[in-house]
Amino acid sequence: MASSGTTSTKTRFTGAQLIVHLLERQGITTVAGIPGGTVLPLYDALSQSTQIRHVLARHEQGAGFIAQGMARTQGKPAVCMACSGPGATNLVTAIADARLDSIPLICITGQVPSSMIGTDAFQEVDTYGISIPITKHNYLVRDISELPQVISDAFRIAQSGRPGPVWIDIPKDVQTAEIEIDVLPEPGDRAPAPEFSAESVRDAAAMINAAKRPVLYLGGGTINA
Repeated sequence: MASSGTTSTKTRFTGAQLIVHLLERQGITTVAGIPGGTVLPLYDALSQSTQIRHVLARHEQGAGFIAQGMARTQGKPAVCMACSGPGATNLVTAIADARLDSIPLICITGQVPSSMIGTDAFQEVDTYGISIPITKHNYLVRDISELPQVISDAFRIAQSGRPGPVWIDIPKDVQTAEIEIDVLPEPGDRAPAPEFSAESVRDAAAMINAAKRPVLYLGGGTINA
């Protein structure tokens, strides 16, 4: 865990409570999702938050696109949540679309308890493996102590450089585990934009002005710039 932060006294959290606390520190006020067995501890903690409002989708894919809409309009990462198995696989289309459209999302899914991973447990799928080709980065959190840095890094990665979705898969036992925290990493923020050359901008402007039939083919990155 990073040494920077503002927390000065130890506070005891469950993993689920810690996730909600970290989302609050990131400025999240709305999340979209559907509850399910492996994510119920997180939903219990979410119900105690006075800052975060939950939007109940009718399908996990809808939760992903709701989060997309929030990210597009607000210009910052938005959060969607689902349970393991079918909940996670139903998110795939929305997350893949966010990857292709460079939309910063944080996708949080529950997973079967750590001891049951790889046993073909009820509603177990390899969410980590499935999400590799459709995300900018992904995590399978194995220990509660990893959560603060993972959440901070996820928000930083999602909005730095070319934006995109980051998937965090969290086993149920990690959500129910307890930990005492006295220092938290700083909330993840966008990495500084690279410096540009004023001379290069002038050269580009001169080329446009000199063109007889100029055509500009611009992507969504111009908005972020």
